[in-house]
Amino acid sequence: MTTNNGQRTTNVQRPMIEFTDVRFAYPHSEFELCVPQWRVAAEEHLAVIGPSGSGKTTLLYLAAGIVGPLSGTVRVGGSEISRLTEAERRSFRIRNIGLVFQEFELLEYLTVRDNILLPYRINPALRLDCDVGRRVAAVAEAVGLAATLDRYPQRLSHGERQRVALSRALITRPRLILADEPTGNLDPGTSRTIVSLLLDQAAQTKATVLMVTHDHSLLERFGCVLDLEQLVQRRVRTSANATHLR
Repeated sequence: MTTNNGQRTTNVQRPMIEFTDVRFAYPHSEFELCVPQWRVAAEEHLAVIGPSGSGKTTLLYLAAGIVGPLSGTVRVGGSEISRLTEAERRSFRIRNIGLVFQEFELLEYLTVRDNILLPYRINPALRLDCDVGRRVAAVAEAVGLAATLDRYPQRLSHGERQRVALSRALITRPRLILADEPTGNLDPGTSRTIVSLLLDQAAQTKATVLMVTHDHSLLERFGCVLDLEQLVQRRVRTSANATHLR
């Protein structure tokens, strides 16, 4: 493509997630994670697998801005979130990232509807209007929750509770969805249903999906799989307490 002034441009899309020379370590722990370079393309659906303790959840938390790196840069959607304060990262996360956890993280005193709408209640940058109300109904219908919107979480099955958590992650139409073992407490049939709902809804809004899982039966639904155990074989140890992922 050529612009009016004769300069050539490219249509290459910016990565949704980009790590550059990232180093992270938990306080008072021997665990250290270093990522020289890692990119996830926009609209990609990526599953992350590997043994416990290999850094899967840490990778997810860094991408979400839940934790910040000790050094290096983390960019999400072109924004360098590693330069933001904790409060700024939280605001960015609520506006741009949908999170789904294994433990659901529902508020028991709120109805299904209000649990789904929670991002709008806690961030004034998100405007709650009639369009959002219609979207709640549409998302609930899509994931099979239309009849439960006025119920409280204690009246729901495990599968229904996870669908509420999924709906809450989708309601803001985030550019990025991060899921940490979202099917860990579910039976195989429900797990497949939840993952299908997640990926189908993400495809409709052109969202990028990054999901940590131990369930290899779900991997066929993903366009790409990142196996951290394979990366472990290429670790470079600079000391007894340092682990590098390439």
